[in-house]
Amino acid sequence: MAIATTLSAQQAKTESGVVEGKTTDDGTVQEFLGVPFAAPPVGDLRWREPQPVNPWKGVRPAKEFSAHCVQGPVFGDMKFLDSGSSEDCLYLNVWSPKPAPKEKLPVMVWIYGGGFQAGATSEPRQNGEFLARKGVVVVSMNYRLGVFGFFSHPELTKESPHHASGNYGLMDQAAAIQWVKRNISAFGGDPDNITIFGESAGSFSVSAQMAAPMTRDLLRHAIGESGAFFGRDMRTKPVAETEQDGAKFAQSIGADSLAKLRAMPAQQLLDAVMKQNPFLFWPNIDGYFLPESVASIFAKSEQAHVPLLAGWNHDEGSWHQFFGKDAPTKENYIAKVREEFNTQADAILKLFPADTDDQMKQSASQLSTMNFIAFGTWKWLEAQLATGHQPVYRFEFDQAPPVDPKSPFAAAGPMAYHSAEIEYVFRTLKSKGLPFTPDDYAISDMMATYWTNFARTGDPNSTGLPNWPQYTPQDKFEVMYLKGPVPKANPDDKRNLYEQMDKALQAEKK
Repeated sequence: MAIATTLSAQQAKTESGVVEGKTTDDGTVQEFLGVPFAAPPVGDLRWREPQPVNPWKGVRPAKEFSAHCVQGPVFGDMKFLDSGSSEDCLYLNVWSPKPAPKEKLPVMVWIYGGGFQAGATSEPRQNGEFLARKGVVVVSMNYRLGVFGFFSHPELTKESPHHASGNYGLMDQAAAIQWVKRNISAFGGDPDNITIFGESAGSFSVSAQMAAPMTRDLLRHAIGESGAFFGRDMRTKPVAETEQDGAKFAQSIGADSLAKLRAMPAQQLLDAVMKQNPFLFWPNIDGYFLPESVASIFAKSEQAHVPLLAGWNHDEGSWHQFFGKDAPTKENYIAKVREEFNTQADAILKLFPADTDDQMKQSASQLSTMNFIAFGTWKWLEAQLATGHQPVYRFEFDQAPPVDPKSPFAAAGPMAYHSAEIEYVFRTLKSKGLPFTPDDYAISDMMATYWTNFARTGDPNSTGLPNWPQYTPQDKFEVMYLKGPVPKANPDDKRNLYEQMDKALQAEKK
């Protein structure tokens, strides 16, 4: 049911009550920050699927970011502009061009990354204000993380009406998307034109929301930046396995009942997880939100049949990451490949040889990128392409930002590293405080235009932009290589590597 249109210049009526936002300093965008989309998941609602918001009377201020969801200091580059952490964190933000046009605008719903353990909507690099100036409504939501978002336990499964546990964070995302469907017309958005987009864990989430029965029929387009639930690493376990992981954790902290677990202070739970393994809890195949693995749902062609734009960055991994604390020697390289790929190690070493030190480092970087992000994202694109229902577009982000001298990776020099594209998409380069060049600003503006064009029509192209061909055999699997001052599309020069890697991994399963 559609919600009434905006009440005044700075107010909007949602299904739960009226919210009052504010206008940006230049007067071009209306922003509503900290709007509740689900009840606070505290007390008895810890580890339950998101519940409806309690309605309020009067006007609720929506001018500041909500607290971010409880999390440990996993990623040092994350800077939040909110009041701190809390379990009461299920709020979203809306940025809408002002004045509101007569026609409903396309809606872009952002899902942040952070390995499902960290992240928040208040990061400056994810500010939706500047993207909204391209004529779209931008929405971002917080979702539960780590032990609060993905804890699974036999007793949780038993009490659940769906006989499932885990994936609370993914259900939070779904609840926010459903909220958008019901409410976004009050903010000038088109509820029938919703594009979800995300980076890293957010991109993994996009692939999951496309597969999930709860959300797949609500989507018009999807954009993935670096990641999908298709790779050999970072797999989703079935609920039977994750229940046992949860039970073991509960036992380790002396909690023999759900009541005790729910009564524990959030910080106590977080400290225990951080001490054991910051990445202990992760999305699973719970039998409800995900009835099967994402890859299986796509293989059956049961996912959202919508246009997909996806890709990854040139330097998602590096040889430094591949070797870790070990010396970058040929012997260590071969040993690591054999440990990682077992029976298929010889096939992988042929694909990624190490005849010289330079070749070894190049192979290690390519393997690091592929294992971490690229292969899974490639499989996602291929799976959506195989249905033949909707267009698919692929990119590689090659623009290396200026080196941050404070970064622990500064010595490696300029790289298009994991997450580097975020501020380019959102047009928030200035938030980084680095000496960006005219080429950086040019490619940022073009990327924002490609992304918003895609949200508008399912096609990134428009007059004045270099042509971005579809990713199809007929178009020689062309990839848009995003680098300033002018991006270029060329046939995928690494397709053989991915196909051979796929064959090797398929053989590994047998």
